Amino acid sequence: MGIFSFTKDPFNSILKKYFTFQNETVSLEPMAELLQSFRKTDFEAVVDFLKQHPQITTNFSYYIHRIFEGKPFNLSLTEADILSENAFFPELKKRFIDSILPAVENENTVWYIVDNVTVTPLSDLKYFRNVRPQLLDEFFSLLKIDDFIRKPGVKRDILLSMNILAWRVIGNAMDAEVMRMVPEYRNLDNPFIALQDELDMLNEEFRKDEKLELHSKDERYKQLKIYLQQCQDFVNKAFKNSRIYGISGKINQSLLKIRQQLTRMQDILALMVFDTPYDDVKNSRQLVFNILKYKSHKNNLGEFANESTRLLSHLITNHTAETGSHYITTGTRGYIKMFWKASGGGVIVGALCVLKMLYSYYPGSEFLHAVMYSFNYAMGFIMIYLMQYTLATKQPAMTAATMAKVLSEGQNTRKNYEEFALVVSKMFRSQFIAFIGNVIFAFPVALAIIYGLDVLLNQNLAIDKSATLLKDLDPFESKAIFHACIAGFYLFLSGIIAGNVGNNSVFYQIPLRIAKNPMINLLIGEKYAKALSRFYSRNWAGIMSNLWFGVFLGVTGPVGKFLGLDLDIRHITFAAGNFALGLYGMDFSVTAKVFWICLVTVFLIGFFNFIISFGLSMALALRSRRIDFSELMNIFREIYRFFMKNPLRFFVPIRSRLDSKVRETIDKTVSKK
Repeated sequence: MGIFSFTKDPFNSILKKYFTFQNETVSLEPMAELLQSFRKTDFEAVVDFLKQHPQITTNFSYYIHRIFEGKPFNLSLTEADILSENAFFPELKKRFIDSILPAVENENTVWYIVDNVTVTPLSDLKYFRNVRPQLLDEFFSLLKIDDFIRKPGVKRDILLSMNILAWRVIGNAMDAEVMRMVPEYRNLDNPFIALQDELDMLNEEFRKDEKLELHSKDERYKQLKIYLQQCQDFVNKAFKNSRIYGISGKINQSLLKIRQQLTRMQDILALMVFDTPYDDVKNSRQLVFNILKYKSHKNNLGEFANESTRLLSHLITNHTAETGSHYITTGTRGYIKMFWKASGGGVIVGALCVLKMLYSYYPGSEFLHAVMYSFNYAMGFIMIYLMQYTLATKQPAMTAATMAKVLSEGQNTRKNYEEFALVVSKMFRSQFIAFIGNVIFAFPVALAIIYGLDVLLNQNLAIDKSATLLKDLDPFESKAIFHACIAGFYLFLSGIIAGNVGNNSVFYQIPLRIAKNPMINLLIGEKYAKALSRFYSRNWAGIMSNLWFGVFLGVTGPVGKFLGLDLDIRHITFAAGNFALGLYGMDFSVTAKVFWICLVTVFLIGFFNFIISFGLSMALALRSRRIDFSELMNIFREIYRFFMKNPLRFFVPIRSRLDSKVRETIDKTVSKK
């Protein structure tokens, strides 16, 4: 029977089968079978059986010592559940392959034994954690492994593990790009080198006396703890400085690896401390638990992706939070200003609707149409951005990050939720008036342009497309709602792009490079080089975000046709313009039913644009700031209570006693670089 064969035999039958005599085997089959059977019974029964059968216990103990004798376990401490690559995708690929086809390990290591005995390490770990510590201590004592942590060979492996981790930590921490993240440490004694020096002295003492032990009041132990904490402070400072200097994926992975290695060293150091006789069995048990824990998490893709992307998502949402604070109006003047800015956006979109319709008449491949539509959208969105107008649906991806940041700044008490509900009301009414501004102007502008073309060319250019345009605004005849959700997802992606470009701009110091570039200074002069640098710093992230948003919208329809799928996008402002074109093409001869269905659908499209974009952005922002999703029910409850008491505040700018407090809180979310 192989190691991984499942057994239905009870533990006592397996113990009698293998250990009624002194078994000289080094096969892992008995251990694997026992581990499976232990999980099916109460561990107290196992301990009682061993007490009642001393000969079997002695033989079982002999077997345990025999299979572990001379096998190092340092790999289990230095490799398992620690990043092995300095980049996200190579690490993801490695873990994915290892989770499907585990690597073949050296058979003369504890790593190999654990890998081949604990087929389901998470379940094994959960089982043993639920066992009372006293029972486990008694089990260790019966098998005479309660003090193995004191053995010179075990101590040697523990110290070797500490040294391996320290060498790796120093190598990563001394990387020039990592050091750039913490300029505060340039003129200070490096804690990593001090940590290595302290470990070297401890190793030297152990070579002289293998009975060497540490206790909690030992100066060597205290010094090691101080250096480890200083190294952790180094990493924390580097992560904190990422708001100022930006961060790359490689540095993010390097810092995560350093943090993991330092945490592992702290775990190992705790195993070397003996204050009481009970610490023998306690530390021995903890070592076993640690090895199982590390093994059970070593190929966990979800945990890896979650930890690796959290900081980058924080930086992305930090950029959009700063932009988003400008989209939340707090007074009547800001409310009216938002309307006029949205109106400007509506005027441009009205023209874009007509242009897109004209492009659709041009004979050519779907690829050509994708290029033309993308250019049309991107050109218009960039114009809206640079002219400081507003496209309503661009707001949610920005404001969601702001609100998550506002929430995380507080103590998340009932009062904090009330203030947050007021922020939501201000965001909602800002979004509402932006919708109104976009729609009110997109409709008549599109209508005026198509009428002007009709007068100029003596031809109704919308007549051939009118039926399709109106059908696309009927949720019963088309997938208008689904297509609105696609557009909402693209709005979310464009927010991520803006944040990522903003982070890269800071990390690679692009504005400073432009200002200091000798060739640029030679061609246009120092004054204009600085002006170009400021323009890039203020606008490049927004330009790229709008460019890609336009490309996403432009290619979806043609790609859908190419693939034979009903894919397209619906955006509230474009829907309003298309509604105008459809009515004009029909010479306004539509039934009341068609008219009202299309009109209601325009706002339904806006709702789904908003809810998808805002929901995804909010989820990313909450995750990036480690805000517990269990708090959401309290948040929603407070928002609902606030809406029922003050419904008009969600649509018009009514003053509140909390206005100044909320404005101050929002202002604090903008980081100063």
